[in-house]
Amino acid sequence: MKRKILWLGLSFLLVAALVLASCAEAVPAQSRFEGTEIYFFPGGSEGCTFASVVYKGAKAAADDLGVDMKVYWSDWNPEIMVSQFKEAVAAEPDGIAIMGHPGVEALKPHIDEAIAKGIIVTSVNVTLPALEEDYKAEGFGYVGQELYASGYILGSACAKRFNLGSGDKAMVWGLLQEPERGKRTLGVIDALEEAGLTVDYTQISTAVDADPSVGIPVITGYLSANPDTDLVVTDHGNLTSTLPEYFEAAGYDPGEIYGAGFDLSPATADGITAGYIHLVLDQQPYLQGYLPIVQICLTKYAGFSGLHIDTGAGLVHAENIDVIAPLAAEGIR
Repeated sequence: MKRKILWLGLSFLLVAALVLASCAEAVPAQSRFEGTEIYFFPGGSEGCTFASVVYKGAKAAADDLGVDMKVYWSDWNPEIMVSQFKEAVAAEPDGIAIMGHPGVEALKPHIDEAIAKGIIVTSVNVTLPALEEDYKAEGFGYVGQELYASGYILGSACAKRFNLGSGDKAMVWGLLQEPERGKRTLGVIDALEEAGLTVDYTQISTAVDADPSVGIPVITGYLSANPDTDLVVTDHGNLTSTLPEYFEAAGYDPGEIYGAGFDLSPATADGITAGYIHLVLDQQPYLQGYLPIVQICLTKYAGFSGLHIDTGAGLVHAENIDVIAPLAAEGIR
């Protein structure tokens, strides 16, 4: 056994030495990728709590690798994303990192055109499975959560953590109408219903999608008409961070009703500490910005195929928020 451990240790040191030697002789990353032009979609608006973290990750990668990056802010509007993507394709950059919210059908003809022009395309936040399958060899990858699985994880954890089941009621405020993005909402609903809860679904409107404060009358009206609601799940980072305002406007004190959702931000961390938000699935949006830039550069430099990276698995709550909150304040988590 001691010989095996010694051999493994020596093997590790040898590999480490070879890697370090290779790095010492390699061309610095900044000069290698300098001049690469990438168009990037963070998804929301510049002030969006989620999109701003995605942007910070992309900006950091662009700075680290010497990439020229242009950003399209889309207010989470799929129609705007398609229009902006067409504009990006016409500009013929080296690569484009697109949010997948419009879905395969809406994006396919434009992605086909981009690939035909030699533009590297990869997807962020929402999967485009058929296009990823078609163009993986050309560098089409994915960085983000596994949508249905992320929703199911959160819904199931809510039922178990809050001891909810038959006779209890939940409101799920989500995006079922979006073909791919809606899978996360569906995962939440399925998990809660399987646990025995009665689930009322409310669609996030375009106006609320762009500005969560517009949703205050929606949530207050619902809770006024349904005072037996035990849990509200918001399938949207900005709505999740606004849960304290929603509950306060509806007349609820911390802990009177369970609040859960997605995506960490300073406001969401404050809501957890205050007792208004009880469970959040963190899909680590900083990585959804940083890694697509790396993906495009690696494909351009060495022909690497698309990488499929799941960033959404961690659950944040009152017991672990103190560790993560400082990173959220920095816009990293």
